[in-house]
Amino acid sequence: MECVRYIGVVLNFSNMSNSNIKIGKIGEAFAVDYLKAQDYWILERNYRLRFGEIDLIARQGRRTVFVEVKTRRSLKFGAPQTAVTPTKQKQISKVALSYLQEHNLLDGACRFDVIAVYLSLKCELIDLQHIENAFEFRTNA
Repeated sequence: MECVRYIGVVLNFSNMSNSNIKIGKIGEAFAVDYLKAQDYWILERNYRLRFGEIDLIARQGRRTVFVEVKTRRSLKFGAPQTAVTPTKQKQISKVALSYLQEHNLLDGACRFDVIAVYLSLKCELIDLQHIENAFEFRTNA
């Protein structure tokens, strides 16, 4: 597991309310910006099926990368990445398998990453941690 920090980008979302959904969207915007700066190609945002969602699907070279983004403005409920529980990992794995089948990519390389985003109370980026290979494909929770 590798962790990369990305600090210093500021996006202006001052007109948005501070609901959890909007905080999550802000975190996803920072994650997309970071991944693009690292030469990832964003294939999908908020890929939804009836049984789950993957925040971001990207390509790094020939590898498909499934990315779960977790955003926090405080550590009251723990570090963002701790919210990617075994149950959540199983759900992401199931959606990822469907994506790979749908796009005829079952023989290709893939991995599951987590991006943890820390924001100030004004929704400015404090820290971003990219955890590569955060978990393996899960069939059991």
